Amino acid sequence: MKFYDSSRPFHVEPRNIIGDDLQERVSAEAAILNSRVHYYGRLTGSSDRLLSPPDHVIPRPEEIYIYSPLGTAFKVGGGEHASKNPSIITIFAIWNTMMGTSILSIPWGIKQAGFTLGSVILIVLGLLMLYCCYIVLKSPKAIPYLDTSDWEFPDVCRYYFGKFGQWLSLIFSMVSLIGAMVVYWVLMSNFLYNTGQFIYSKSQFICPYPNTNPIGNNSVGMSFITKSGNDTSDVGSFEYWWSKTNTIPLYLIILLLPLLCFRSASFFARFTFLGTISVVYLIVLVTIKAVRLGFHLEFHWFNGTQFYVPEFRVFFPQLTGVLTLAFFIHNCIITLMKSNKHQENNVRDLSVAYLLVGLTYLYVGVIIFAAFPSPPLSKSCIEPNFLDNFPSSDVMVFVARTLLLFQMITVYPLLGYLVRVQMMGQIFGKHYPSFLHVLALNILIVGTGVLMAKFYPNIGSIIRFSGAACGLALVFVFPALVHMISLKRQGALRWPSALFHSFLILLGVANLLAQFFM
Repeated sequence: MKFYDSSRPFHVEPRNIIGDDLQERVSAEAAILNSRVHYYGRLTGSSDRLLSPPDHVIPRPEEIYIYSPLGTAFKVGGGEHASKNPSIITIFAIWNTMMGTSILSIPWGIKQAGFTLGSVILIVLGLLMLYCCYIVLKSPKAIPYLDTSDWEFPDVCRYYFGKFGQWLSLIFSMVSLIGAMVVYWVLMSNFLYNTGQFIYSKSQFICPYPNTNPIGNNSVGMSFITKSGNDTSDVGSFEYWWSKTNTIPLYLIILLLPLLCFRSASFFARFTFLGTISVVYLIVLVTIKAVRLGFHLEFHWFNGTQFYVPEFRVFFPQLTGVLTLAFFIHNCIITLMKSNKHQENNVRDLSVAYLLVGLTYLYVGVIIFAAFPSPPLSKSCIEPNFLDNFPSSDVMVFVARTLLLFQMITVYPLLGYLVRVQMMGQIFGKHYPSFLHVLALNILIVGTGVLMAKFYPNIGSIIRFSGAACGLALVFVFPALVHMISLKRQGALRWPSALFHSFLILLGVANLLAQFFM
């Protein structure tokens, strides 16, 4: 492949082009121009500029496409006229992108690790993931002699590791996306169930699993349950048809499976603002609840009591798995930073964004843990989705669940679209090979979500496994290896750096393996 100036194009198969118009194809004129470029490219090496393509051979900027190693091409939008954002917009774009369903599991993760150890792990792991994200951000610029201005991290992985790096990055990207879709299905089932409970009756529970062990550690607590209905038969009939694990996951198929089959996801992208509203509302909700409940803390360093967990617990890898996904933005950070108006401030803005994300997670996790009423309830009753610890009849929590439900209904098709484009594009060369292909993929994804919502609706465990898996490759292994190889080629690799980055790789491996022993 010949590399020219940023305006030197090369041939892209029409089926691989993605644009605003899903039926867009390369024009005959563009194909002819492309042939001329290849003709000039064969005349001499890329280092000899004498016989490089003249200006009249080069297409206009609006006809230039950027090729991705995953098999798709994206139209260049505007060149010099592309909009640039100030630092404050870039920072909050990163914050908004990272704020996801993981925030609901942070209090549970702190409970699993212990209050003190959990708080320390959140800060330390956030700093490590910031550093790995910094490596990803600067990795294209460390490649000499090539124009990498339009490269993403998968392009960098392919440069250093060939097809192996491309496929491995694709596989782990699929793990993170499908894992997120499974979590969404479980949460949508949960929120829809509680919404129905709020409308039909006043069913209240604080500790849904007293004296049970859904994740492997002892859980001691009590539950408060009160129900109001017309009669016992009505309540029994309602519970039969409105079951969180038996029926609700199936009802969602009627709504979401057709949405997944849409050719374009642009309609759903218009509702991404719901994510920001939901997170801000959650922060307000947590603050108000803490003011009303007060703080309930006792420090027992290694041995817990009936109502309090110790400050240091062996289940801390469950928190590291959750945090790996909570701080994960490495696969799209280069794209986000390209829109920053002042590129020289990229590192500063990235650091500020991670600081805000870390403070948000720390605030929600610490406040919920501290305000949880112990006694009469044990801290071990904190659920993987902390909203489950509030009664269905709580109006503020009902609003939070409703906001999150609508947000997830709009985001779920977007995630499915990303899975389809990457997987179908890689296997068949186009992102919508046929309706039957897309339907089969969507049935597989939806079926996985339904099965998990029915048999293992523990979002904390799902998040920690998917986070540790995708984090192994895209957060720890690939960034550390890319950095060490780059330094070695420059003759600048020293043993302290090699030792530290090897530690990052071992940390990623240990983080994944530890999830199987919790």
